[in-house]
Amino acid sequence: MAVKDRIYIKDLEIIAYHGVLKEEKELGQRFFISLEIQTDFREAGKNDDLTKTISYAEVCDDIEKIFLTAKYNLIEKCAEEIAEFLLEKYSRISELKVKIKKPWAPIRKAIDHVAVEIVRKRHKAYISLGSNIGDKEKNLNMALEEIKKISGTQIKKVSGFLITKPFGYTEQDDFLNAAAELETLLMPEELLKELLAVEQKLGRVREIKWGPRLIDLDILIFDDEVIDEENLTIPHPWMSERMFVLEPFAEIAPNVVHPLSRKRIRELKNELEKNI
Repeated sequence: MAVKDRIYIKDLEIIAYHGVLKEEKELGQRFFISLEIQTDFREAGKNDDLTKTISYAEVCDDIEKIFLTAKYNLIEKCAEEIAEFLLEKYSRISELKVKIKKPWAPIRKAIDHVAVEIVRKRHKAYISLGSNIGDKEKNLNMALEEIKKISGTQIKKVSGFLITKPFGYTEQDDFLNAAAELETLLMPEELLKELLAVEQKLGRVREIKWGPRLIDLDILIFDDEVIDEENLTIPHPWMSERMFVLEPFAEIAPNVVHPLSRKRIRELKNELEKNI
């Protein structure tokens, strides 16, 4: 079970210059920033070791720098900037709640304050990679290098490369397939957009369904989410029927549970092997 220790920072007061109105950006006003940081400081608590936790003094300094670096129209933007910076800087933060209060909001009403609150976290995503045009191994490696450049995203594991027969449209060359585990701050739609951009950058052209492709990148599972949108379905709707997906996936994450079937990836792989 994941440890859910928390650090709280309440109402850090900063005079800053955010707002839609010109006067707000020129005169400045008070803002109060609160954080709820989810982490694991069991080791720090047992050993009295600052290096095993997160310094709230340093976090307060970071917030102040972020808040004073630019002048934004919206406190929503301020909250996003704080969350993104802290999650990228402090690997020990698993989830972060940011609340910004604006007591002098110019709305001509008797209120104590207006506020925004966001929750951001690290997500775990599994993707499949495939290529059957040109130098397939080079194509997969180039895709992995481009994925490393996606903001807020890290590659944690990569399977071995697997030679597989084509699926659907069989009059084409064999594929080279792989799977990768990503840690990302992006939401599913944002990650999909970035992966499609990688495909386009590497030269993928979509002409024939299940046809030859220079590079193919698909999101298989994203946390435990179930999404059914026009351009995005998670978990991938056909992953349980495709050995070229399940075999590399099971290599790096055999015990991950499919959000719909509630079966582990290794179970899905074993079941499919029996039916081939």
